[in-house]
Amino acid sequence: MKRIIRIEANPREKVLNVLKTVRDPEIGASIVDLGLIYDVKVENDKVKVLMTLTSIGCPLASFIVSEVESKLKQVGFKEVEIRLTFDPPWTPERMNKQLRKKLGI
Repeated sequence: MKRIIRIEANPREKVLNVLKTVRDPEIGASIVDLGLIYDVKVENDKVKVLMTLTSIGCPLASFIVSEVESKLKQVGFKEVEIRLTFDPPWTPERMNKQLRKKLGI
């Protein structure tokens, strides 16, 4: 009889995979691919996310932050702390190569 061993991704990877489902409504790309996620810390059922937005005056900031919190709670995190920063400011160079190529940057 074969024994099946299930290997879970590390907690940080789990969070990043969840955040890949959160899309910037204006650009249509994931916030991870855009390079908006600066740091993720996971401690048991608590997650802290340090992130930015494409601009300080982003009109959809509250929508994006709410979406991040909602998605992380859906996968079992009881506490979600999201901190926005603009230091360093976001630039298109933070996007992954595939997205920059797709957007012609």
